[in-house]
Amino acid sequence: MSASPTELTGTIIAAHGRHYLADIDGEKLQCVTRGKKTNVAVGDVVHVVRTSENQAVIERIAERTTLLYRSDQYKSKLLAANISRLFVVIATEPGFADDLVSRSLVACEAAGIEAHLILNKTDVTDLLPRARERAAQYSRLGYPVHEVSAQAHPEETVEILKPLLAGQSSIFIGQSGMGKSSLINLLIPDADIAVREISAALDTGKHTTTFTRLYWLPEVDGKAGAIIDSPGFQEFGLYHLSEGMLERAFVEFKPYLGGCKYYNCRHLAEPFCAILDAVAAGKIWKHRHELYGQLLHESAQTLY
Repeated sequence: MSASPTELTGTIIAAHGRHYLADIDGEKLQCVTRGKKTNVAVGDVVHVVRTSENQAVIERIAERTTLLYRSDQYKSKLLAANISRLFVVIATEPGFADDLVSRSLVACEAAGIEAHLILNKTDVTDLLPRARERAAQYSRLGYPVHEVSAQAHPEETVEILKPLLAGQSSIFIGQSGMGKSSLINLLIPDADIAVREISAALDTGKHTTTFTRLYWLPEVDGKAGAIIDSPGFQEFGLYHLSEGMLERAFVEFKPYLGGCKYYNCRHLAEPFCAILDAVAAGKIWKHRHELYGQLLHESAQTLY
């Protein structure tokens, strides 16, 4: 419901620099913010005022249910707003980085977003056992792992993923080469056309893979949904997470929090630490605890 006759409400479906594309009941408007603000994310519901036939200014952003972003020592980068599920796409080949997967899962826990993993390229049978073994580390933490093969079994892949996406606002993330684009093209048959249209509207030319964009999904059992596709990236900085947020974002720590002798225990080298005891006993994966220590270190370096 518009606040005034001149104000329109829509969803940001693409972002490139300070230029945004809003979908307003099927009409696409190129949008900018007032001044130098760049705090708009794909998935944001925005209130805009039209300035010409196909352009508008973003006046305000509606309250968000969730916000996913990554950060380095100096600045943060918004990935998506109002998402309910995140899918980390991994594959049998090329090898995936456990560091990136775990950072993505930590970001989800901190933001209140449900996380899943998609193991793609299961047709590469000689590498599948090792990939399954690595993925099982995450399923043991409670994160669902869905096995698909976008290239070899496209119809089966769609049947597996469709119910998971119905009624959800989801984001697909992953390193380059995991097959994320193949999955998007299966689920959104007109994705390539949409990318060209968005690219032209945002004047991004050939750089079609460098911006995040949202696709509306066909309804399934009366449930609509959306997929946000993000560019492949190799790093997922979490400098913005505080010490307290970090210890709660590692799901396997939860049974042990409050069990340390010292109330201000950082779970790094302190005596009588319940979490360190769990690591020593093999109840907490050592790799994840090492990542926790690295994230604590990064959190202390933040300059913004």
